[in-house]
Amino acid sequence: MSLFPLFADLNDRAVLVIGAGEVAARKVALLLAAGARVAVTAARLGSDVAALVRAGRVQHLADAYAAAQLDAVWLVVVASDDQRLNRRVAADAAARRVLANVVDDAALSTFHVPAVVRREPLQVAISSGGGAPMLTRWLRQRLETLLDTALGPLAALLQHQRERIRERLPEPATRRRFYANLLDGPLLAQLRRAQTAAAERTFERSLLGHAADTRGSVALVGAGAGDPGLLTLNALRARHEADVILQDRLVAPEILELARRDAARIAVGKEAGRHSTTQDQIHALLLAHVRAGRRVVRLKGGDPFVFGRGGEELEFLRAHGVAFEVVPGITAALACAAYAGVPLTHREHARSVRLVTAHCRDSLDALDWTALAQERQTLAIYMGVAELATLRERLLAHGRAAATPFALIENGSRCDQRVITGALEELPRLARAHAVVSPALLILGEVAALAPTLHWFGTPPLTPASPIRAWPDAA
Repeated sequence: MSLFPLFADLNDRAVLVIGAGEVAARKVALLLAAGARVAVTAARLGSDVAALVRAGRVQHLADAYAAAQLDAVWLVVVASDDQRLNRRVAADAAARRVLANVVDDAALSTFHVPAVVRREPLQVAISSGGGAPMLTRWLRQRLETLLDTALGPLAALLQHQRERIRERLPEPATRRRFYANLLDGPLLAQLRRAQTAAAERTFERSLLGHAADTRGSVALVGAGAGDPGLLTLNALRARHEADVILQDRLVAPEILELARRDAARIAVGKEAGRHSTTQDQIHALLLAHVRAGRRVVRLKGGDPFVFGRGGEELEFLRAHGVAFEVVPGITAALACAAYAGVPLTHREHARSVRLVTAHCRDSLDALDWTALAQERQTLAIYMGVAELATLRERLLAHGRAAATPFALIENGSRCDQRVITGALEELPRLARAHAVVSPALLILGEVAALAPTLHWFGTPPLTPASPIRAWPDAA
């Protein structure tokens, strides 16, 4: 994030505008709407600014700019075509620690005026950091059609009732649940239809009838393979309601960003060969936060019931009388295969799919290798990067053909996804040559040969004919 988003209170605060043409007039109008005391410096006043000066709403400070004009202002907006003047004002403002916006010059600006969608008193501001103003205007137009016009009256109602809500529901977690129930109810529709009295009755019933629920609960949530677009609506809801999030190592940062900002985040990931949180410690954390009356989201990569130990955690919660819900996620086999262009089943190549975990030697020893080595089936092998040589040896030893195609998908569905393809006999060598690291899913079977043809996401798959090098380029 290159800019820090904030909403400035400019009511009765001095702001200087350099210039008085058409562009300056638009900036002046925005500043006046925010209650600022606006002064302009310009040799010639455009008709709109001149009208505001005659009406006494704007002060014409001077014809020519002088650095001392910045001494008493909070912000300065420069709407001038004179590049030398723009640089001078920007430098003078920086020396005085006054924020400056130089129109259409992001490099000289220390603040930017965003595109704004207004549902007063609610505002949605959009910024590209000054780099793509047409994109922000396009997005504003889209949001204008998407955001309900009743959001303004709703925001005004909640603003008016804020102190009552805080007095009746002093605990933050209880207030969040109240708001969630209220906003999902009929209130917004009543305000949209201008049924003010009905909306007020709905609010009163909700506030007076809301019981302070101090019981904690757990939502076992699948975060999917990495692309935030694959999250379910229930997964987003659970994270917005969470007081505490216990997150696994493989949950993508982009997905964590969608959680409530003030929710406590606790990393409880496990990784082979490294110090990590034990399952018993995770159970203890869940129980402690629930008993403190918190809503806990146990956030797992992929789906919590596919090699995620979700069943063990639910058994523990049930044994201790803890309320829970399960929100499935798109497991890695489905997401990675789809984003790599590999159909897991195909009438000509595979009539069945096996999901296998290979994270340690003990799990490998427990597998039915004779069944896994059969042709015309697809193997989706989780957590197998460290055991690729053993996987190849055992499959070959039990009759799987050396030429069986594979697709090794690293960071599947994420922007840095890589797909390495080849034949089973070359699997460990190609993985080492391309420096494949976890998280990576191995798809083995005839369908994997379709990856170079059907790929659609990210860079094309690396084949045995591709240059042997790590990706991205090693330093």
